[in-house]
Amino acid sequence: MILDYETLKMIWWLFVGVLLVGFALSDGFDMGVGTLLPFVGRSDDERRVVINTIGPTWEGNQVWFITAGGAVFAAWPLVYAAAFSGFYVALILTLFALFLRPVGFDYRSKVTDPRWRSTWDWCLFIGGTVPAIVFGVAFGNLLQGVPFQYDDTMRVAYTGGFFALLNPFGLIAGVLSLAMLVMHGGAYLQLRTEGGIQARARLGTRIAAVLAIALFVAAGFWVATSLVGYRITQMPEAGSVFTPLAKTVERAAGAWMDNYGRHPWMWAAPAAGLAGAALVLVVRGGPAFLASGLSVAGIILTAGFSMFPFVMPSSLDPRSSLTVWDAVSSQRTLQIMFWVVVIMLPIVLVYTGWVYRVLRGKLTVASVRERQHTAY
Repeated sequence: MILDYETLKMIWWLFVGVLLVGFALSDGFDMGVGTLLPFVGRSDDERRVVINTIGPTWEGNQVWFITAGGAVFAAWPLVYAAAFSGFYVALILTLFALFLRPVGFDYRSKVTDPRWRSTWDWCLFIGGTVPAIVFGVAFGNLLQGVPFQYDDTMRVAYTGGFFALLNPFGLIAGVLSLAMLVMHGGAYLQLRTEGGIQARARLGTRIAAVLAIALFVAAGFWVATSLVGYRITQMPEAGSVFTPLAKTVERAAGAWMDNYGRHPWMWAAPAAGLAGAALVLVVRGGPAFLASGLSVAGIILTAGFSMFPFVMPSSLDPRSSLTVWDAVSSQRTLQIMFWVVVIMLPIVLVYTGWVYRVLRGKLTVASVRERQHTAY
């Protein structure tokens, strides 16, 4: 089956969205647990329990992040080149924070010195907190537009800097990202632990859920009323091959709300983001984890629906903005990768489900002590 170019462009927008949501739902709760680690574990044994809830699976979950980066490279090469150039310092900061996770998990319990273990606990905290904030700040800046542009020979130039990313809206988005992942991680801890750890995780989950609701509403109001968005006013046929400079784009306050007027069903995404976080406040166990996952997916989809078809808007030259229609690889490349995803993604999902089924159940201080030489 040969799909037309326009359909493939849409499919790959959906695929990248699925990978980003999958990363947030899986590796996201790992990061949330890492952020909560120093606060929900009052003793060394309790912190070992917390670490062991994610220790066997965090590496597999992080593959979603690597796969999402690979998909962007293969499907949207112009986005990959511009984003990794413009956000270079932020990405390096994220990378170094992520480096702390494998060594933290592997070396934390090798030495019994409390100072050694406390140091690695805080390293795991950094490894969970910093990436969560940076990812949110990046999305916040995408909604505002990134200072890059193409010249007539399609050479890209970026004029921004790292500290320019730390603007008020970007910081709100960063804290929102952290809050929603802490909420998700706390809900997971409630599902896997008991006693004092579970109670403290529930408190952390509730605080994060309230913060996520407040920041999501505040950011939504900002986007709807005053944040300058982007809209395409003219472009070639969506199924044709054309460069970003072949279209015209205008900037206008509230433009990011256009899609919700044309497609009212998109309101389901922000509704899910708010409803899921609200449910986390009143339910426990498995339902709380499902509710937090619903909220995370809803918040991410809200950003995606608002920006569509833009992927990386340009604040310097709106015409240079990268979209689903003009930032993609060739039709043949998208077609080949389409079948790879169709075959491999179900296998990955089935295997992941099997792993979590095998590792299901509560973890306690006693169970970790029984597996003293095999547990983290």
